[in-house]
Amino acid sequence: MHYHIHPQNYATDQMTDYKKGTLVCYKSKPAIVDAVSDKIDILFFKHIKRVRDKDITFIHPGPVSDVSTLNVNVPEALESLEETIELLDGEAVPLEELAELLFGDFTPQTAWSTWALLKDDLYFEGEPDEIRARPLDLVKVEKEKRDARRQQQEHWNSLIARIKNGQIEETDYKDLTEVEQVACGERENSRILKTVGIPETPEAAHALLIKLGYWLEEYNPWPRRHGVIMTNPELAIPEPVETERRDLRHLQAWAIDDVGNQDPDDAISLEGDRLWVHIADASSLVTPDSELDIEARSRGTNVYLPDQTIHMLPAEATPVLGLGLQDESNALSISFRVADNGELEDIDVCFSVLKVTRTTYDDADKELDTTFADLKAITDRYQQRRLDNNAAMLDLPEVNIKVNEEGKVSIHPYSKGGSRQLVAESMLAAGEAIAQFATDNNIPIPFAFQPEPEEIQHPEKLSEHYAYRRCFKASRHATEPDSHFGLGLPHYTRVTSPMRRYLDLIVHQQLRAFITEQPMLDHEALVERIGLADEGSFAARKAERTSTQHWTLLYLHQNPDWKGEAIVVNQDERKTYIILPEIAMEPRLRKEKTYDLDTSLTMQVKSVNIPDLHAHFKIVSD
Repeated sequence: MHYHIHPQNYATDQMTDYKKGTLVCYKSKPAIVDAVSDKIDILFFKHIKRVRDKDITFIHPGPVSDVSTLNVNVPEALESLEETIELLDGEAVPLEELAELLFGDFTPQTAWSTWALLKDDLYFEGEPDEIRARPLDLVKVEKEKRDARRQQQEHWNSLIARIKNGQIEETDYKDLTEVEQVACGERENSRILKTVGIPETPEAAHALLIKLGYWLEEYNPWPRRHGVIMTNPELAIPEPVETERRDLRHLQAWAIDDVGNQDPDDAISLEGDRLWVHIADASSLVTPDSELDIEARSRGTNVYLPDQTIHMLPAEATPVLGLGLQDESNALSISFRVADNGELEDIDVCFSVLKVTRTTYDDADKELDTTFADLKAITDRYQQRRLDNNAAMLDLPEVNIKVNEEGKVSIHPYSKGGSRQLVAESMLAAGEAIAQFATDNNIPIPFAFQPEPEEIQHPEKLSEHYAYRRCFKASRHATEPDSHFGLGLPHYTRVTSPMRRYLDLIVHQQLRAFITEQPMLDHEALVERIGLADEGSFAARKAERTSTQHWTLLYLHQNPDWKGEAIVVNQDERKTYIILPEIAMEPRLRKEKTYDLDTSLTMQVKSVNIPDLHAHFKIVSD
């Protein structure tokens, strides 16, 4: 019988073997031959379609009048499959014979079922005129793969359904990792987001994770988005380097910090008319190119977040280095005189041992006119010199944001007492002193500088401070000294936080090498370290800034009836720019009315969108 031969093997003059009612396959679907001429007319989904013989596959001579009764599922054949496979023993047979072996008959139904088995490519392979059974061991392996894929698809379908309904299960968490990575800026695409029709953006992913309960509303993704390492370093702490130290235990040294500070790294003393600034001797533990040094270099700085601090150095370093945490503290000590005109004189740098007393800014403020009166007189002279050099004394709201263990956010303005300014001026003076000392002794260090703005201003009102800040150019680091406009100093380096900033640590390492007559880092090594540290510090500052916004918005979310004062600081054609001093926010409002700058308004929070870092406010009174 020729009708079971694949029509593609026929010669052109054999196309008449197709008769009306012949069952064929067209585009993987059953069709019925309706007429034969130079081409073949087939009934396909109730429509007549003209095709070429090579476009169809012969299945059964028919006659067939309705393909809707053909069943592509073949459960009745499954029981005889293994028996048939063993019987064939590798022999090739045509479609008709295989159908008879499987079903005991060759009808349109059994032919189509057999064809479906062949195209399924699990048990059989080949063409209609030459079909072979696949080995049973390969069939078993393929079935296991298909079962696994089917289960995966069923799991996927169920997962997507649960996500769309907003009710996930704990077992779904591992699948949502890809969405979390998008929310944290660690990947750009997510199959889940695409499937459920949500934009593949960090903000949209963040919103979905909150909606599903995968993240709590307080979860802060911003440090991860900026590439900040979210764990503290865990490295062994070596024994401190042995160093000849000057005995300064006779001095009264004060470490003045905020309440709760856990890593005091600077202290101040007064000896006659000499101001001493003592700094934690971090270079005694962290030597160049050690494990600690490489780790600190990759981080660049501590990262201060409202809910946690991520340290540059291991926690175990703090009790060793922190000033006032032991009965006696080792330090790098800097001393100098401040002349009547505020200039620094007679700079001295040494390694020291001293006793340090810890106190807070609040307590120190109570003793400004007694214990700290002479120190304040010196730092006031120094500050006046900076002011005379047009130092930018910007006065914009600053707040301290804290998060307790239950996720409750509190916001309090920073105190602006005199002791805080006293300490700040002392640290600036120490930075200038070391910059001068390094220049005089050809010690390569990272200097900080800031170009002068196009116009020097002396702001008084809040709007003027706001506008002046926008005129500033970024502070940068270089291996050559240059003036720092914002500080009003001819040269400057950051030196007072070696436990928290890597560039400060480099300065300490270079000073140690110079004082102990050891090799110093050369210019090339210094430039490389500056670049790496600046990169880490830049990411940390962005993480801190956006994290502060995140927790401020969460504070508003937790206090939905919040009201507070707003100061108008700028206006353009479309927007009104305001500052909310109580929470140090700077939102923009759609301009509905023209206000004089520094006008005070009362604002109320209207809505908060934590993933978008955005809050809407409305004016309650003006």
